[in-house]
Amino acid sequence: MSFTRYGRLYYLDPGEHTYKVGDKVLVPTDSGPEVAECVWAPQYTSEDVEGLPVCAGPAGEEHLSRDESNKRRRAEARSVSKRLIKRHSLPMKVVGIDYLDEDNVYTVYFSAPHRVDFRALVRDLARNLRARVELRQIGPRDEARLQGGIGPCGRDLCCATFLKDFEPVSVRMAKDQDLPVNPLRIAGRAAG
Repeated sequence: MSFTRYGRLYYLDPGEHTYKVGDKVLVPTDSGPEVAECVWAPQYTSEDVEGLPVCAGPAGEEHLSRDESNKRRRAEARSVSKRLIKRHSLPMKVVGIDYLDEDNVYTVYFSAPHRVDFRALVRDLARNLRARVELRQIGPRDEARLQGGIGPCGRDLCCATFLKDFEPVSVRMAKDQDLPVNPLRIAGRAAG
């Protein structure tokens, strides 16, 4: 399954249903079931795979309309955030936005070259969006994961498709792989 806003793949136990590529399904998350798209039809494996979350079933009309409404809210929040960041003259870039409609909370993920005092921005965002707003600064690898892209190998970035945890990349590792010893190259999109 894949959430369109991230593109990352998640594996699920299909449960008692049979799905085909393109079906919209409900995936259990910490904030309740979310709509995702089936990008790979269920298949049997010879190995015992345990611990996979069980798909909560096909997405109904009410789930799809809620998902569409949340997409519009995220898009609105992105444009409002960019406008207010420019107004406050802050050196930050909006990377992604999450919205939990049950709690009416926006989480704005941003990147910046250093720490940013965004207290006034949070107040303005909360007033404009009429919701609680949380800002989270992320590093270059998380930015690459959220934005996606193509790596130097010509394939989708590993961090956007299957990597879950980011192990530190050292200059020693770069030397061992004959990569350029540039901290920016081994910490951002090239590190995928």
